[in-house]
Amino acid sequence: MEKVTSIGLWIIGGLFFLFSFFILVFCLFFLPPKITFSIARFLFGILIRLMGIKLVVTGREYIQSDKSYLIMGNHQSLFDVFVIPTAIPLCFVGVEAAYHFSLPVWGYLIRKWGCIPIKRNNLKKAILSLEMARKTLLSGMSIGILPEGHRTLTGEISPFKKGPFHLAKGAKADILPFAINGLFTYNRKSSLILRPGKVKVNIGKPVPYDTFKNLSVEEIRQKLFDNIFKLSQQ
Repeated sequence: MEKVTSIGLWIIGGLFFLFSFFILVFCLFFLPPKITFSIARFLFGILIRLMGIKLVVTGREYIQSDKSYLIMGNHQSLFDVFVIPTAIPLCFVGVEAAYHFSLPVWGYLIRKWGCIPIKRNNLKKAILSLEMARKTLLSGMSIGILPEGHRTLTGEISPFKKGPFHLAKGAKADILPFAINGLFTYNRKSSLILRPGKVKVNIGKPVPYDTFKNLSVEEIRQKLFDNIFKLSQQ
């Protein structure tokens, strides 16, 4: 039965995604980013509902819409890319693996949107790539980054990479933490099975730069890991 349900959800979701894709490509070329992002949030909200995800969000009251943040959370599923923008009402760009930018069509579009490439296998190269991210934050645009660097294979939060925390110190950025619960159950990496149900996103209080400016990168990494882990247990 799960296979039949999954096939139906993939067909419905795939068709709506194609519809949304063409709308967003048009918006990307002809509308300002904030308007495009609002349209994307609306479309992604419909998409996840059609695919059986019942989204519950807490903590939106902590967000100041006139501020830019380094948005950080755990990485549970392929569907994070649709759930996170729906849950967090901010206009932001993403940090993506460098090879994504060489993909046909998708690479061009994420570059057009302003997403930032990062090379994860070399810390020095990653820090150089994050210089672009630093300038983006300083310009007033928020950035979303998943510090695990990859989707969880077990449902547990994996150790965080150091690069995002070099960025946080270099850009003097406030960090907006969040945690996703339920997407790993909904769809696991390397599986096509979809299990409809509730997905919860808990948004935490922003972590101001002043509270970690004198900490080492390792200390900041641990501080945020503890913060996001705690949110994941709520």
